[in-house]
Amino acid sequence: MRRTGRQMLKKIPTRNLRLGMHLHRLEGSWMNHPFWRTRFVLEQAEDLKRLHECGVAECWIDVALGVDVAEADGVAAPASPVAAAAEPLPQEAAASAPEARPLPQARPPLPAPGPRRETATSFGEELKEAAAICKRGHEAVLRMFGEARMGRAVDTEGCRALVEDVAASVARNAGALVSLARLKTKDDYTYLHSVAVCALMVALGRQLEMDEAKCREAGLAGLVHDVGKALMPLEVLGKPGKLTDEEWRVMRSHPERGHRLLLESGTAGAAALDVALHHHERIDGQGYPHKLAGDAISEFARMGAICDVYDAITSNRPYKAGWDPAESVAKMASWKGHFDAGMFAAFVHSLGIYPTGSVVRLESGRLAVVAEQNPGALLTPVVMVFYSTRAQMQVEPLRLDLSRQGCNDRIVAREAGAAAQFRRLDELWMNPAPARSLAG
Repeated sequence: MRRTGRQMLKKIPTRNLRLGMHLHRLEGSWMNHPFWRTRFVLEQAEDLKRLHECGVAECWIDVALGVDVAEADGVAAPASPVAAAAEPLPQEAAASAPEARPLPQARPPLPAPGPRRETATSFGEELKEAAAICKRGHEAVLRMFGEARMGRAVDTEGCRALVEDVAASVARNAGALVSLARLKTKDDYTYLHSVAVCALMVALGRQLEMDEAKCREAGLAGLVHDVGKALMPLEVLGKPGKLTDEEWRVMRSHPERGHRLLLESGTAGAAALDVALHHHERIDGQGYPHKLAGDAISEFARMGAICDVYDAITSNRPYKAGWDPAESVAKMASWKGHFDAGMFAAFVHSLGIYPTGSVVRLESGRLAVVAEQNPGALLTPVVMVFYSTRAQMQVEPLRLDLSRQGCNDRIVAREAGAAAQFRRLDELWMNPAPARSLAG
């Protein structure tokens, strides 16, 4: 049954998974997947236990890359049961499943994470330090862009101190800086976007279990990924309306121009060079500038593509208001062919299905803003309740931990368009004593 050079897929009950099998994908929502990887050989008993307990009833194994059902059980395979039938992956399922995209079949083991020297802090405590880092980051990126516009060499080595600060903040509390960096004005978007992508890259690197040095390389790559925009005409970069075809052609040149700037600096590492050049590539080969696809896109560039898009669509831009964070995650999940599915799942685990600042509707009919994540409980974050849809009125802001035993409320939906109806919603998660008047 084993064949070289092609997949041999079988659909089996997840409870029948055994060590030595090659897991191809779970037959269910990627939100239930307990790993960032989507395809790998089961070698650890703990991994097998997590899969048996993940709540997904069925999965696909590739018997060309791992043991078969009969090999795992040590008995002859049944002639025709559905669980063991060599069933080809349905075409429609392959088209709709995120894991069906052209992803690597397996990845080499990631380095063991280095020692974490930072002491964990609360979300509120870390927001203060995050605000100072954002300010320093804005100044550093503004200075870097200014030097590039004047024809001076880009000093990536000088950026490492800032990356160290970002990485330390993420280590203390992953959500604070990532959430705060999303809040930008239209005027400072270009500069704070680089700081936000830096923080998102570090957080994603930690979720992928990269060691500390590799996380910092990812952060530096995120910080300088858009340096090519320094050479874009300011009237195009800050245009409040839709770009013309010619203006769009100019803007699409920023990855190559940024790569050239970093190459000329002589100080940029391979990761920074690669992310600057390839953060607009797509897994399906429809990106730019080189239309790379699948394995041809490096791990760092795949990370950069996700982090860049998320911050872009959740931020206020010269030509549009930012989307709600939870709405943005849902939209990105629906864009087939854009992102590495396994890496996107890891990104969501690092950020939350309902990221901080998202407006949600609770089963009780109340509206709330997500104030903080609960690690390991993506569907039950800490929220600030602020409005009753049944009474059609504001309520005294109430902090509610949806993961706590005895909590009788839960999220039932994202609340689209809340930002247009209510103002200063971000104060609810930023300020321990939020403003009482929020109606717009």
